[in-house]
Amino acid sequence: MDYYFFIITIIDVFVLAIMCILTKCNETLNKKRRIWFIRSFVLIIAISILEVITIVVDKKPVSFRWVNLLANYLGFGLTPAVPIFLASALEKNKSTRYALFAEAAYLLLLAITYPCKMIFYIDQNNQYRRESFFGIYIAVYFASIFYLLVIAIRVASTYQSKSKNSVYPIVVFLLAGTMVQVIFPQLHVTWLCVSLLAILFFTYCNGMWQQLDGLTGLLNQNSYLNKTDALSQNGTLVVFDIDDFKQINDRYGHLIGDQCLKEIADCIKKAYAKDGFCYRIGGDEFCVLLNENADAEACHQNLIKEWDLKRKTRTFFPYLSVGSAPFAVGDDILTVKETADQNMYQFKRVQKVGSAKSAQEHHDANLAFFSHKD
Repeated sequence: MDYYFFIITIIDVFVLAIMCILTKCNETLNKKRRIWFIRSFVLIIAISILEVITIVVDKKPVSFRWVNLLANYLGFGLTPAVPIFLASALEKNKSTRYALFAEAAYLLLLAITYPCKMIFYIDQNNQYRRESFFGIYIAVYFASIFYLLVIAIRVASTYQSKSKNSVYPIVVFLLAGTMVQVIFPQLHVTWLCVSLLAILFFTYCNGMWQQLDGLTGLLNQNSYLNKTDALSQNGTLVVFDIDDFKQINDRYGHLIGDQCLKEIADCIKKAYAKDGFCYRIGGDEFCVLLNENADAEACHQNLIKEWDLKRKTRTFFPYLSVGSAPFAVGDDILTVKETADQNMYQFKRVQKVGSAKSAQEHHDANLAFFSHKD
């Protein structure tokens, strides 16, 4: 018995149990995310214990052979489910269901092929052996890690995560730990690496979600304040205000108002997210920090197109006022925002003057205004 591994596993299980408690008490996460993270931690605990069991019973009397077989089957079978569970904490959709179906199919394949001695086998002397097609397990496991990586990158891009590139070293760390155990089976480091991955991944995701506005999915006011506390690059600040938004809440109710805010945020993100960071900084106040090389005019025109599409399906969809101001390294963001706000108020006046125009004339006036602001 490898007592060092045994002690490491005890520590590992204890830490993951604490993570389950902390996750359950974490009110910044919604219920679905808490459940899937807890499931991930519990699954890692279970597989870590199963691995200890396989070591304890291997080469023991033949009466323990069924225990060795079951522990290895569940260990090999459930391992790819860990990245899938972690991915489900990020995003649960059709791809998640397909991944879970693939995991179920893999478990069935493992059971059907066991008598053929393809992936692993427990011989008549109760000794574990890797078989010729052990690579199937490695391939399925790596595929599940790749799936987690794809989901993580997609969600990070959707939520404008500023630290999305940190996902890569986390995954590389896990792959390196896995390869070490594949090459040196006696080291038993994979589940220590998986536990560290899960904790790092939880920390990464929690940090990403704390930067978000819960309603719209845009970056929140705290993120904006921290970003602009010391401007470190040149760019353009674009501010938005929803015209007469209070009337939507009063006439249609706050649920419709909230849905309207979500769709407004979606329009802004589609138009600007590729060239900067989008924020909700107040009730119906939004802003964007555009990069220095961003084509502000093209972004404005894309916003108008997105807005027109929404107005075709939402008769109550409001109009938007916009203003912008350039900024440079070291500028006072309050001064920059004041300039942008003044431009926005000018835009409001332009809209009021043209309120009697037809919808097409209003659209043309908006497009002209957007095109010459920057």
